[in-house]
Amino acid sequence: MADEAQLVSDGRAAERDALVERLRERGHLSSDRAADALGAVPRHEFLPSGVRGRAYDDRPLSIGNGQTVSAPHMVGVMCDLLPADAADVLEVGTGCGYHAAVTAECVAGHVYSVEYDADLAATARDTFARVGYDDRISVRIGDGREGWAEHAPFDCVYSTCAVPGVPDALREQLREGGRVIAPVGTAHQTLVTLDKREAGSFERSEHGGVRFVRIRG
Repeated sequence: MADEAQLVSDGRAAERDALVERLRERGHLSSDRAADALGAVPRHEFLPSGVRGRAYDDRPLSIGNGQTVSAPHMVGVMCDLLPADAADVLEVGTGCGYHAAVTAECVAGHVYSVEYDADLAATARDTFARVGYDDRISVRIGDGREGWAEHAPFDCVYSTCAVPGVPDALREQLREGGRVIAPVGTAHQTLVTLDKREAGSFERSEHGGVRFVRIRG
């Protein structure tokens, strides 16, 4: 991360550390990787000014345009599910960019993120540049169901919005041995992982009930 970004992030470092400690005590984090990533990313820098004071509460917050940023514990849970050797990752639903930044701290490669809302995409790009992630995260405006074929195959594909089922394009753009992480369902949602095996088969696991905004488009 750039020196300027480090100065930006240090402003509320004590609050981030306290948040991570609370999440550890509650059993939300199962790895140092996710804990360290949450501690490194300045969540307040990704939020609209009106909610920045609550940045280190463990709760979802409005980011405008009818969208929310996930609670930190959920970001941590999903980062714990990233494959240990993940390098290049596809994110469906950039939102404000916070989840992508935490993911970038967890993986060795690049995060490619697709956002449906042009305003949110532009704001996220600006934040990545200001905080120091623009060399590790790329954003495309479009329908997340289509993925980002130009940069496939990915080691992991994850969604920050609920899908009725994992779209075929996302399954196809995942490398063999890779993993999809997504909230699946409509009225009732479940956090699901799909591990891609030989010949394009998938092994499904479930990780509890969740509540995410639904995918748009």
